[in-house]
Amino acid sequence: MRKLLCFVFITMFLSILVACQGSDDKTSSEEKEKPSTESSSGDEPVTFTVFDSDTNPDWVEEMDTPIGRKIKEDTGVTLDPEFDIEGGQTKIPLMVASGEYPDLIVSKGAGQLVDAEALIDLAPLIEEHAPNLKKMLGDGINRLKWSEEDPSIYVLTTAAIDNQAMTPTYGAWVQHAVVKELGYPELRTLDDLKNVIKEYKELHPQIDGQPTIGLTMNTDSWRIQASFLNSGFMMTGAGDDGEYYVDPETYEATLHYRRPIEEEVFKWYNELNAEGLLDPETFVQKSDQFDAKLASGRVLATIGPDYMMNSGQEALREAGKTERMYGVYPVTLSEEYVNHSYQSIGLQAGWGISITEDCEDPVRAIKFLDYLASEETQIMLNWGIEGEHYEVVDGKRVIPEEEWEKRNNDKDYLKKTGIGYNFLRFAPRYGDGVLDSTGQTYTVNTREIAIKNQTDIEKEVLAAYGVELWKDLYPSAEEFPVKPWGAAYNISIPANSELQGLNQRALDITKKLVPEAVLAKPDNFTNVWDEFMTSLENANIEKAEEEYTKLIQEKVELWSN
Repeated sequence: MRKLLCFVFITMFLSILVACQGSDDKTSSEEKEKPSTESSSGDEPVTFTVFDSDTNPDWVEEMDTPIGRKIKEDTGVTLDPEFDIEGGQTKIPLMVASGEYPDLIVSKGAGQLVDAEALIDLAPLIEEHAPNLKKMLGDGINRLKWSEEDPSIYVLTTAAIDNQAMTPTYGAWVQHAVVKELGYPELRTLDDLKNVIKEYKELHPQIDGQPTIGLTMNTDSWRIQASFLNSGFMMTGAGDDGEYYVDPETYEATLHYRRPIEEEVFKWYNELNAEGLLDPETFVQKSDQFDAKLASGRVLATIGPDYMMNSGQEALREAGKTERMYGVYPVTLSEEYVNHSYQSIGLQAGWGISITEDCEDPVRAIKFLDYLASEETQIMLNWGIEGEHYEVVDGKRVIPEEEWEKRNNDKDYLKKTGIGYNFLRFAPRYGDGVLDSTGQTYTVNTREIAIKNQTDIEKEVLAAYGVELWKDLYPSAEEFPVKPWGAAYNISIPANSELQGLNQRALDITKKLVPEAVLAKPDNFTNVWDEFMTSLENANIEKAEEEYTKLIQEKVELWSN
C-alpha cells in the first residue's frame, strides 16, 4: 500500500513539474513576442546598432565629438551606425532574408520589414516612456498608425515638425555672378533660365581657364529622381509625391510623366542639349563629380533639391568664390504654373526610425529617442553646447562672430562638433520657426540669422530682386492647402507585391528612355517620348496607378478618422 501511495505521489509531483515547465515555456514565448516595458540595463553603458538608409559623411566613430560625448554622458548610449548609399534597397531585403536585424533601422518605407514582423509596435512604448515624443508629435501621431487593420506604430518619423524652411527645398540654382552681370534678368520660366545661361556662356566660354558648363544635374543613383525626374512635376505646378501625381480632388494617382504637360519640360532639356548648354556628362557623372564641378565655379546653373547644393556651396564659400555661389529661383515651365515647394504635407509618415525585434532593450531605445526629442537636447543639437558654441546674453542664445565664421566657412564644422543632422536624423525634430518654452527658435535658421549670414553679393542680388530671402520669391505655405495624403512617396507598398514590381519596371523604363529622349536629336525627341509612353503602357502602368490610388485613398480615410 505504501508503495502504491509513493508511486501516486511521485506521479502527481512529476505532472505538476511538467505543467509548471510548460507554463514557463509559454510565458517565455509570450514575453519574446511582446517586448518588455521595463528596461533591463538601467543606466549602464549600452551600444545600439543602427542601419541608416542614407549616407552621412559627417559621422565620427564612437560619437567622438563635443555633442556626441555629451549625449553619451547624459544617456550612456553609444550608436554604432551603418550608412547606406542605396537607400536600403539592397541591404534591407538581405536583412529580411536572413532574419537578423540591428537594434534600430532608419528606412524609406518599412513595408517588407513589417511583413517580416521585424519591427515592434512603438505605441505602448511611446505612451509609457516618451513624454517628449508625445508632446512633439501632438495630434499628428495619428498619422503614424500603420493601417486601419493594424493601428500599430512601427515607424517613428524623423522629419522636421511644423517646419518653416528658410531655404526653398527645390528650384533652379543660378550663380550670383551670372545674374549680376546680366543686369538681374527675370527668372520665372524655363525659357528665361535658358536665355540667361546661353547669354552668359557666350560671354564667358571659359571660367578660371576651364570650359564653362551651362547646366548640369546630379543624376547619380536615386538622385536622378530627386533632381532631374522630379523637375517634371515641380516645373508644372505639382508638389513632390515621388513618381506619382495625385489629383487633389479625387486622390487618383497617375505616373507623373504621363501627364501630357510634362513632355514639354523634358523637351526643354532636349533643346538645351541641342544648343550645347547641357553638360554632356549629366547622365553619367557620379555625385562627387557633380560636387566638384559646382566647387570649380564653372557651372552656371543646376536644378534640384537644396540638400544637393550643400557641398558645392560650402566649397565655394570656403574658397572665397562667393560670386560663384548660387541663388535659388522658383522657375516653372511657364507663368501659368507656380512652385509648390512650400506646400505642407503635414506630419510626415512612412519614412523614419524603427526598433527591431532583435533589440534586447526596447525601453532603453525609446527613452534614448525621447531624449533626442527633449527641448534641451533639441537646442543642443541645433545650437551646440553653451559656453563652447553659443552664449546666453540677456536670456537669449547668441552665437559669437568667430563661431559663425566657423559655421559658415569650415566645411567640416558639423563633423568636428557633432551639431546638426548627425543626431537630428535619428528622431523627430522641431523645424525652423518653431519656438521653445522661452520663446526662442529651436533651430538657428531664423530669418534674422539667415540674413545676417548672407554674403555681400548674396545680399546685393536679393536686394536687386526686391526681397530679403530666397524664400520670399516663392509662394508661401499659406497659399496652399495641407496635403491630406501627406507625401505619396512615404506610403509603404506591400513587399514583393505586384505593385512593387510594376513600379520598379516603370522606373527602369523611365531611367533609360527619358535621358535618351533628352539626348536625342530634336527632330527625334517626340519619337523617343512616344516609345516611352508605349513602353509604360505595355508594362501595365495603368494597373499600378489603380493600386497606388487605392493606397492613397485608404491613407486619407485612415488619417481622417
